[in-house]
Amino acid sequence: MLVDDQEETRLGFALMLRRDPTLRLWGQAADGRQAVDALDRAAQEGRVLPGVVLMDVRMPVMDGIDACALIGERHPGVRVLILTTYDEDDYAFGGLEAGASGFLLKDVRARELADAVHAVAEGDAVLTPRITRAVLDRSVPRIVPRPERERLRLAFGRLTDHEREICALLADGLSNAEIAERLVIQPASAKRAVSRILAKLGMRDRTQVAVSWWRAGL
Repeated sequence: MLVDDQEETRLGFALMLRRDPTLRLWGQAADGRQAVDALDRAAQEGRVLPGVVLMDVRMPVMDGIDACALIGERHPGVRVLILTTYDEDDYAFGGLEAGASGFLLKDVRARELADAVHAVAEGDAVLTPRITRAVLDRSVPRIVPRPERERLRLAFGRLTDHEREICALLADGLSNAEIAERLVIQPASAKRAVSRILAKLGMRDRTQVAVSWWRAGL
């Protein structure tokens, strides 16, 4: 699903996605409220929901951050990928804590866009471009309530040393392939390890792990 208040932008992304025959455009919306309403109606009617929503940040009526939070609450199986024009837009980074599976700059190439949609649809997160220490440092509040920090540290403390090592690499924005290369293991093993970590922590995706790792002060 494409959500952007600029019709020409939606058209451009639609044409880019059309180059990948395995992707199908579920629908479009001009603001966050329209997107949430469309998903609500589809769910009520028993229709299949989109796997991924490409969401602009700055829109009238309801912005992408509020829409992302509502979608995560009402339709947890739908992943949101934030689209932004600005490489260092604090507003866009707020999408991470609202439940987005990552973000892309709007100047993304067609192949990169399709790859990102596939990755998010498969339960991965797009920590590119540039969701790194600097980005997380900007997006995660510097002052975290002590009870929350301790709760997160306790949760991560239940993981094995190997799993915590992977969490640290996730927080640095590494993909499964990069984690595998760093730890000299097979990519499939890295993917299984990430899935196991998510299950143990009860978290939805690697973005939440990365943000929680930083909130824990680890």
